[in-house]
Amino acid sequence: MADPKKTKASSPDHGFSHLTAKGSARMVNVSEKALTHRVALAEGTITLGPKITEAILDEKVKKGDVLAVARVAGIMGVKNTSRTIPLCHPIFISACDLDLEVDPKTFTLKAVCKVTTDSQTGVEMEALNGVMVALLTVYDMCKALDKGMIIGPIKLLEKSGGKSGTYQAES
Repeated sequence: MADPKKTKASSPDHGFSHLTAKGSARMVNVSEKALTHRVALAEGTITLGPKITEAILDEKVKKGDVLAVARVAGIMGVKNTSRTIPLCHPIFISACDLDLEVDPKTFTLKAVCKVTTDSQTGVEMEALNGVMVALLTVYDMCKALDKGMIIGPIKLLEKSGGKSGTYQAES
């Protein structure tokens, strides 16, 4: 019989919830947590340059409507977060809003993703993943024009709900 001390995923004493006491990765057990209303808001930018900015605004990118495709891709990214981030739980997404705004003065595009759920775990990773997938889609659709685009920064702006309460990034 296996030694229970060696196989049990005991509560870690090192402060990392996604690691066992021996340092192995694990998915946190959320089954005892109550369902709560949770919202997360994330944003990120991609620096496009003048040529790509003009092509997006004039809808002259050969691959199609960059903003429409990136918006749908970002929403799909939100829904598929648990498939790409190994220790994220698959959760029901109640709502997802993903806005994209091109700034012709700074030659940037900003993605803002708001995700809502009533779940046992938060949606910060889903909001961040939505932003990242949207920005990567912009890059993919525009790379034939210029591969020098720069993605970032990407950050969590705010989150609410759950045990840890409310978080708001400093300005």
